[in-house]
Amino acid sequence: MKTGRPNRRKYALRSLRSELLARTLLILALLLVLIGFLQYFLMKDFLYRSRADAMKTQLNSIPADLLLRDWKDPNGGAAPWGGINRRDSRPGPFLFWSDVSLAFIDTDGTFRSLSSENGLNPPRLTTQQYRAMQQNKRMLHGYQLITDAQRNEQLVVFRSLGPPDRSSGMLQMGVSTTSMQEQLINQLRTFILLSLIALAIGLALMLPVLRRTLVPLSRMVEAVKRIDAGNLDERFDADQGQYEVDRLAISFNGMLERLEHSFAAERELQMQMRRFIADASHELRTPLTSIHGFLEVLLRGAASNPNQLQSALESMYGESKRMNKLVSDLLLLAKLDRTPELKLDDISLDELLLEMKPQLLMLAGTRKVVFDMTAGVRVLAEGDKIKQVVLNLFHNAVQHTNAEKGVIHMNLSASKKMADIQICDNGPGMSQEQLERIFERFYRGDESRTRSSGGAGLGLAITESIVKAHGGNIAAESTPGVGSVFKVTLPLAGKV
Repeated sequence: MKTGRPNRRKYALRSLRSELLARTLLILALLLVLIGFLQYFLMKDFLYRSRADAMKTQLNSIPADLLLRDWKDPNGGAAPWGGINRRDSRPGPFLFWSDVSLAFIDTDGTFRSLSSENGLNPPRLTTQQYRAMQQNKRMLHGYQLITDAQRNEQLVVFRSLGPPDRSSGMLQMGVSTTSMQEQLINQLRTFILLSLIALAIGLALMLPVLRRTLVPLSRMVEAVKRIDAGNLDERFDADQGQYEVDRLAISFNGMLERLEHSFAAERELQMQMRRFIADASHELRTPLTSIHGFLEVLLRGAASNPNQLQSALESMYGESKRMNKLVSDLLLLAKLDRTPELKLDDISLDELLLEMKPQLLMLAGTRKVVFDMTAGVRVLAEGDKIKQVVLNLFHNAVQHTNAEKGVIHMNLSASKKMADIQICDNGPGMSQEQLERIFERFYRGDESRTRSSGGAGLGLAITESIVKAHGGNIAAESTPGVGSVFKVTLPLAGKV
């Protein structure tokens, strides 16, 4: 089976301008056709009614004696309209026109043509219809369209003879509708011609109007062509005077802004990932290199020397502990990056900190520690994780304060909705650049990355992840030469 390219003509895309033009002209053409039909039927009814009214006026204005000069009453009586009784009844020839038909219908439904010699042959209804019309005078009003024996359509009106309380027959006048139909056809032709001229003028006028109207869209198309992944700062003009185009421009601008933020976040994430991999490799390589070096020393004969063996084993043990902690911290961060599953309980934060007080004092050593806590502060949190947050921040303060002159303040307070934990120290402080990166993974303010000044730089990153997992926030403030303040806020129990 042949699987060639799809028919381009069949799937050819048409421009919006041609679509709008075609549909507008189609709607205009349909409206003109509808107007033409309505005009035709309304004008037809108007012409027929006007002619019928003229015929009734003409028929009512002529005395019946002139229409029927000779009439014979079968009972020997006088003509009901004052005519003269005679055996031979014939209409006067001066009363008839070549396009008019006349007929007399007796009370019993007998039909007699009065114009067959001088005018049109009158069309005829059934006897029952004539009787019904004489019994119901309302049926005589208006007009009827009746086809005669020659298949010609006639417009017919009726006149009742005799006094109102007693019918003595009726007269029927008809006229051919050919001239009126020709008039209607001529008028319809004129309307069609004018409609075609209007469509042509509309086409000529709408082309430049549509071209001008779609200029903003063309500009947007050109702007979209200039946009790529490296050029997302392009924006559309959202004030072009067209409501729909302005809304489209606003939507595009919002989409571009979101894409720009998304690409920026992706680039930042990639940079962080590369930095994370490099830092993790560096941190893991250092203890592995150290362990590898000690093993080489032992293999070269140091294992036979008890003092060198003991020293090498202790060093390898310390490096393995540090490497184990590093791997544990990395696993913890990986878990916190996913949706953390916390076992939240309603805990008393001041009691938790008082419980940790002996451990914190032992960790502080000879440094001065001041506790200032508000009682009755309860939060919905996981106790072990909050302890880890406090220990990380307190250990950071201990690392950056002098062992003899260091002072650490532990404050706990509460507002209407949040609990506030502050850990202040009088260490050397941090610069603005360090403050901006203090919660980054593997970041340490000590450029030399010596082991005496801290661990791998994951403690504050873990602390931030735990706090955010609890719906809280952590921030740092610092003044070089004065000290630093770490502030943790957690939602109070029942206020989440």
